[in-house]
Amino acid sequence: MSTFIQLHLLTSYPPSNLNRDDLGRPKTAVVGGRTRLRISSQSLKRAWRQSDLFKSAVGEYIGKRTKRVGYEAAKSFEKANIPLKDAISWGKQIAESFAETEAKDAKDAFKETLLKQPVHLSHIEYNKLNGLIDTICREKRAPKDTELVFLSKEHNAVDIAMFGRMLAVKGKLDLGSEGAVQVSHAITVHEVAVEDDYFTAVDDLNKGPDAAHIGETEFASGVFYLYICINRDLLIENLKKKDPEKAEELTNKTLAALVEAAAKIAPTGKQNSFASRARTSYMLAEKGSDQPRSLAVAFLKPVKGDDILATAITELEKRRENFDKVYGPCADNFKKMNGETGEGSLSDIISFAKE
Repeated sequence: MSTFIQLHLLTSYPPSNLNRDDLGRPKTAVVGGRTRLRISSQSLKRAWRQSDLFKSAVGEYIGKRTKRVGYEAAKSFEKANIPLKDAISWGKQIAESFAETEAKDAKDAFKETLLKQPVHLSHIEYNKLNGLIDTICREKRAPKDTELVFLSKEHNAVDIAMFGRMLAVKGKLDLGSEGAVQVSHAITVHEVAVEDDYFTAVDDLNKGPDAAHIGETEFASGVFYLYICINRDLLIENLKKKDPEKAEELTNKTLAALVEAAAKIAPTGKQNSFASRARTSYMLAEKGSDQPRSLAVAFLKPVKGDDILATAITELEKRRENFDKVYGPCADNFKKMNGETGEGSLSDIISFAKE
């Protein structure tokens, strides 16, 4: 059976707008009949994998997600003095080896080299792509069909191993990858109201009383619950495909980086306006082979009171204990850190995850 590592985090953010909807408002969700703030899992995962902390921990083993594989190739060909028609044609050939491309656009000759949707490349695949671009720039010739094979399951990009890759290339579905890490949308443990900030910008050279700009931005604050489930065995299996001997070491580096990033890194939305940087105040880590379960139900009834964070910690731990009573132990072991009481440490949880 698989070994699962489950992380439960409570993080308090001051007034902020970390993750916006299409209207610029903080994202929300209705839970237990009450409106909660929400941070999407996509936003969280991107913030973690793009952070300096994560990059320094796993080095070169990070992939890139982009629609511009053919576009960047075509631009490189143009810079190498390859005729524009050939540069675009060869760039489109490269792009179409990944997926379907955009339609022609009279205003932008390079648009047809863009993919219709982004593709996630491992560092190995991306380096192979750049190698072919360099060769074509040097030899000034069209790419050969045998050279237009970039994607493979034989890689050890940690972000693809963690979060997966859904990909179809010319009707083939076997180049995708099932992610070993599942991330919930973070939601506040209490009801929220989104507020408006009416602001003005003053023209320093204008001696009059009038504002140079008037605007509004929306924000809210809250204590968020976040759940992460890691299939450790699948993570190792995903990372074994390129270099089996390094899989265990790379798995431990990945787990350490993920735990630390989840505790310290938040989406960067509106940070210059709100400076809402926060670290997790409470983290519970569980490990075992039993069927994983979120503890979000602990907050189906909104937390209320003067000390929401402390009450949320109590409710979460009570729910874990009650699940153990009715189902039997849901994990073989657990470790926690509590910034409210000073118990435990992040390094303890990282060591626990790696064991």
